[in-house]
Amino acid sequence: MTDTGGRVELPTAGVRRRRRIPLIWIVPLLTGLIAIWLAWDTWSKRGPTITIAFDSAAGLTAGQSQLKYKNVVMGTVKGITVSPDLTKVIVSIETVREAEPLLTDKTIFWVVKPELFAGNITGLETLISGSYIGMRPSAEPGDAKRDFIGEQDPPVLQAWTKGTTYRLDSKRLGSISLGSPIFFRDIEVGTVLGWDIGDLASRVTIHAFVRAPYDRYVHADTLFWNASGISVKLAADGVQLRMESLRALLLGGIAFETPDDTKQPAATANQEFPLYRNFEDARSAGFGRQIRLVSYFPGSVAGLAPGADVTLHGLKVGEVTDVDLVFDPKLDRVVVPVHYRVEAGRVKDIASAEKTDAEQLAEEMIKRGMRATLQSTSLITGQKVVALERIADALPAKLEKEGNVYVIPTSEVGGFDAITRSAAELLSKINRIDFDKIGKSITSAADGLDTTINGAQMKRTLAALEAAMVDVQDIARKLDVEGTPALKRLPAIAQQLQESITKANRLFGSFNAGYGDDSRFRRDLDRLLPQLTDTARSIRALSDLLSRHPEALIKGRTNTGRE
Repeated sequence: MTDTGGRVELPTAGVRRRRRIPLIWIVPLLTGLIAIWLAWDTWSKRGPTITIAFDSAAGLTAGQSQLKYKNVVMGTVKGITVSPDLTKVIVSIETVREAEPLLTDKTIFWVVKPELFAGNITGLETLISGSYIGMRPSAEPGDAKRDFIGEQDPPVLQAWTKGTTYRLDSKRLGSISLGSPIFFRDIEVGTVLGWDIGDLASRVTIHAFVRAPYDRYVHADTLFWNASGISVKLAADGVQLRMESLRALLLGGIAFETPDDTKQPAATANQEFPLYRNFEDARSAGFGRQIRLVSYFPGSVAGLAPGADVTLHGLKVGEVTDVDLVFDPKLDRVVVPVHYRVEAGRVKDIASAEKTDAEQLAEEMIKRGMRATLQSTSLITGQKVVALERIADALPAKLEKEGNVYVIPTSEVGGFDAITRSAAELLSKINRIDFDKIGKSITSAADGLDTTINGAQMKRTLAALEAAMVDVQDIARKLDVEGTPALKRLPAIAQQLQESITKANRLFGSFNAGYGDDSRFRRDLDRLLPQLTDTARSIRALSDLLSRHPEALIKGRTNTGRE
């Protein structure tokens, strides 16, 4: 622009003042924003605060100990106090939001400590970080809950591998523990997950997990038994030693077996099985129907105990279950009832016999002489078994029954006991012998013999015998001197004797020809002899007549023939 005077006018700049935030305020602003974000993030991840009552807070520390599920942190312990009644410890835990749906009335809490499990040390990390609280939510839906009562012991574990869990019923737990191995044909196929504590007063239910594919070998007739430790049995055939494995010896264990010819279906999950005390009990149960018997043995049953074998023809068919002492009012004395069972399945092809009435069968066997006897299996240990034998000429007996138990009559015949009793009777007879009297008699006889041998008469006899021997020796010398020439003539004498015998034979032949059985002389002699007999009879009659009537020689015979 120009003015009137020809001058150029320049524009003027105006000054405007702008408001700016000082750089020093940027840092606090950013810090505040971060704090707000962190607070929002913490609040958004924060779950409900819960309380858990434990018997003890051993190993737990406020602000440090954590709540974990599958090793994932689900909360932190914020405070530990004692309950108003001083019986519990109340642990306050601030959980994360992910834990909220897991906090139901079916969730279980416990304190994790280092322990031996399945051959490994679980909770080893707690040696450094300290104990923590474990939790196990339930897959089943439940009601939300914030106040809980913790468990003293870990609950039944859950297996996350593929397999099946079964329930084993037992009277006692024994050395079985969490993680104890389960064996099938000496192969480790599973583990013990735990046990139920609801009915520990009488029974224990053990949760046994068998992993796939071995769970398909578990059927309805599968037998489970306690395989813990070493089983040692002193039987008739020696010492029997059984052990599943070194792990079972140290940790305890369970074994199972399924019959090869099983026709039962495969077992389902949580199906119940009895857990037998050992392999022998399981094997006995596998023989099917068991017959309960009792026998009353006279005398001592020392060496017989529960578990002893019951034999038939020398083979085991059962087992002794109990040995008692009972007062019998009928006999007015104490008797020893021995209870035992017989496993019918041990006899092959028994099915045909099972079709008949068991009571009739037993009664018929008793009529045929079947008796229960005690037999010693070892003369060293004195152990005994119950043997069922057929006794020849057994006393008549009848089958009796006490409730559902059959009473089998007994016999003392057979076995080592019979030999022992015979030996005892022999010793008793020997003890009744009066050895003192026999000794005195022997002493008296010895004294008499000594008197006889050393007496004067024996000495005189010996002296006379000695003189006779001298005479005999003198005669022998004379015979030796004077008999030598005669001995030299013996061959000639023998020849002469032979000739004489020959001549005698000829003479006897001639005599036999002239006077033998077929000679005339013999025939005449046979006719003469009867005549001589008649003559002699007549002379005897005449002699008798003259002896009675001598006058007959003068007067002759005066009568008519009658005396």
